[in-house]
Amino acid sequence: MASPVRPSAARTRLLETASATFYAEGIRGVGVDRVVTEAGVTRATFYRHFPGKHDLVVAYLTAVDTAVRERVGEVPADADGAARLVRDLATAIGDQLCAPGFRGCPFINAAAEYAEPDHPVHRAVLVHRAWLADTVARAFAVAGHPDPAGAGRRFVMLRDGAMVAGYLGDPATTQETLGAAVDELLAGCGPASRR
Repeated sequence: MASPVRPSAARTRLLETASATFYAEGIRGVGVDRVVTEAGVTRATFYRHFPGKHDLVVAYLTAVDTAVRERVGEVPADADGAARLVRDLATAIGDQLCAPGFRGCPFINAAAEYAEPDHPVHRAVLVHRAWLADTVARAFAVAGHPDPAGAGRRFVMLRDGAMVAGYLGDPATTQETLGAAVDELLAGCGPASRR
């Protein structure tokens, strides 16, 4: 069996540089020249790895999406485990709000800059959101919520609101509010979810 292809060091530097600057300063405000200079590569190297800036942006969002999926993992098959996944996800979001350098949700930020529904960047945002909504709805279903799809939609809205409120307001208060709201959602799942 062939070993997996490892990305080149130059591609990794480009992606890491772009990720840091896009998140801190916005996507449209950071040009390819800046990313190339800060990554210490040539323009030819950039174009060997990414046909254009939008491809780099999609790669950035895909990397964030992959990291989130890996942290969340699979929905457990038991009610207690599924409820714990939802609660742990809310805790992780709350911790993110309070972290130094927090500047909101990278997906919401990207969608604000690329509002056109057919744009590849916007589509990358929708892929992540669809995964999140599906994962949380499945967790609520396993946990025994009577309306798992509705609970999943409410969770995603709570998360979106927390991302904005945590950036614009007091992150600690937002973290506490998010946790309480998710506990209320989980209360609808039955006795096992209240632990």
